[in-house]
Amino acid sequence: MRKILFFLCLSSSVAFAQQNTTKPLRSSVETDSRVIRQDVPMTNSIRKAFDEGSRDFSGKPGANYWQLETDFTIKATLDPSTQTITGSEKILVHNNSKEDMTSIVLRLDHNVFRGDVPRGSSVPAENTEGMIVTSIKVAGESVDLNAPPIQRRRNEPAAAPKLTVRGLQSTVATITLVNPIKAGTTAEVEIDWHTKLPGGDNGRGHRMTQRFDSTLFQPTQWFPRLAKFDDLRGWETSLYLGPAEFHNNFGKFDVSLTVPAGWIVTGTGVLQNPTEVLTPSVAERFAKVLDSDGEVTLVGEDEKGPGKATKAGDQLTWRFVADKVNDFAWATSDRFIWKATKADIPGKGPVPIYMVFIPERAQFFEKAGENTKHALEFYSKLWAPYPFPQLTLQDGPSAGMEYPMVINSNQGAADHEAAHQWWPMMVGTNETRYGWMDEGFNQYMNILSAADSRGVDYNLDGLGQSYGRISGMEDEAPMMWSANDAGNMYGFQTYSKTPLMLSMLGGIVGDEAVINAMKKYTAAWTFKHPSPWDYMFFMNNELGQNLEWFWNYWLFTTESVEGSIQNVTTSNGKTTVKVHQAGEMPSPIVLKVEFESEGAAIKKLANAEMIDATTAEVTWPVSVWFDGSRTFDAVMDFGDRKIKAITLDPHGRFPDKDKADNVWPR
Repeated sequence: MRKILFFLCLSSSVAFAQQNTTKPLRSSVETDSRVIRQDVPMTNSIRKAFDEGSRDFSGKPGANYWQLETDFTIKATLDPSTQTITGSEKILVHNNSKEDMTSIVLRLDHNVFRGDVPRGSSVPAENTEGMIVTSIKVAGESVDLNAPPIQRRRNEPAAAPKLTVRGLQSTVATITLVNPIKAGTTAEVEIDWHTKLPGGDNGRGHRMTQRFDSTLFQPTQWFPRLAKFDDLRGWETSLYLGPAEFHNNFGKFDVSLTVPAGWIVTGTGVLQNPTEVLTPSVAERFAKVLDSDGEVTLVGEDEKGPGKATKAGDQLTWRFVADKVNDFAWATSDRFIWKATKADIPGKGPVPIYMVFIPERAQFFEKAGENTKHALEFYSKLWAPYPFPQLTLQDGPSAGMEYPMVINSNQGAADHEAAHQWWPMMVGTNETRYGWMDEGFNQYMNILSAADSRGVDYNLDGLGQSYGRISGMEDEAPMMWSANDAGNMYGFQTYSKTPLMLSMLGGIVGDEAVINAMKKYTAAWTFKHPSPWDYMFFMNNELGQNLEWFWNYWLFTTESVEGSIQNVTTSNGKTTVKVHQAGEMPSPIVLKVEFESEGAAIKKLANAEMIDATTAEVTWPVSVWFDGSRTFDAVMDFGDRKIKAITLDPHGRFPDKDKADNVWPR
């Protein structure tokens, strides 16, 4: 019996294999139909927020929205001879959540400079010991920095709980609390630490080189910070790998920085003690920056040193205070030239713009003030008034990085880095996961700003269509894939794809409608932390239509449209254009129809707009594809006027690899 069953099974397997060899289940690359997804995925994190009422389908902060606040008081000293910062800080943690906090997660980004941690494509200029934490206290109780991992045996009584920390050699460390920080209460965390700033010629990537020798220091992400804690996933515990940036809590910073006398210090916030650190002549110029319409010099090349640029002495302490900011960065040098100008912010008035740079790099700052002034004024009109009391451009090895009120940039990236003051410094997006909400929006607004600076109208035509040349590359991660793990195409995923997406959106609803909706989105989420779903649903509501199909294909997939005109026929005055979409992403159908200059009157169509006397633009909504068809017969009854040319997607807004098949006649 077993032999019979064996041969029966063998015969069936052979027959099945032969059947599949001669008749494959699929015989062509392109399918006859497709399934159009018309909703966006809802992950566990956003479902949690919806369940708790902190976010909802309006796209605005929900009735139960909350966010953690962290206030920092930092005292730090720089020793140029050892290139080391030694500091102590107090963090006031305002637990505004609805749950007790049983742990505290720290971000120790300078541990990326160690040789034994995971990294992305960034390479430090030199390996250091990283962030050396020497003491931690929570609510006055000391944390055991060297506690071994708990290894409890079965039936063994539990040891008395104690304050411990793990991960101090990583970029993310976790403090296990004995006494939770109750919901709605405040606790103080105290940390002592020191870190060496990497320097040299071998750094690759932003923030990987933080000094020029021992004469200019550009510290960033330089102190132990609290990780982001929110309603979506609690603590944000993604490692700092280098390329992707940060996501921090808003709060107040009171920072005192001690450096040798003669060194100029700039940073986030407003300098509180100019008369204590600057000579009387420099302090007077500093106080009158807003009185001048042009660029003024606060410290010239011949004024460097104790008693000239700064007060005399051994060391001086510079104190800066900033409110509603999510980080603090600074720079210092004994060789800085210090200049200033101002921007006129609509509805607010003048705001100073400072620039510090070393003499041999002065050519990179000749237009820096002008470029930054235009950026602050333009983006203030575009989205919302610049919210901070000053902005400083800081020279150094990183020439393209942003922090609140600080951009480590010269004139080359001034517009781009200044734009970051809106996101993530004003609208606190999560750069580690959703870099497109930060860098991508920035690239989009840079296009608008560049056109304005040249005195021409912006033009987004062709951008959406160009994505067709990228779609299908296996190295491309979807935009909703964590930017921290986006791999070789991180730059495209995080920076370049968003303007292409918004080009297509403008092709559907109009560019001005997109801009106006984003202006209102900015107002709704100022100094708050929107998720991608908040943005998607807000835009849907503001634009007055369900665009979930659009967001799904652009953000969650790497699909394209691949439209073409397959055939054109005319009968009894009606012209039928057979439009085909080979891709999985659908799009509206837009046809430009060009008529002969003479002939019968051109009849009006409900879905057509006359561009000029002999050109019409005809549109069908995306819903014509929702039945799964790949072809659509676009029927037009313009009468007997002869048509000489038809172009599909004439503005180049929909992803398409081959534009040659978008025109008729060929």
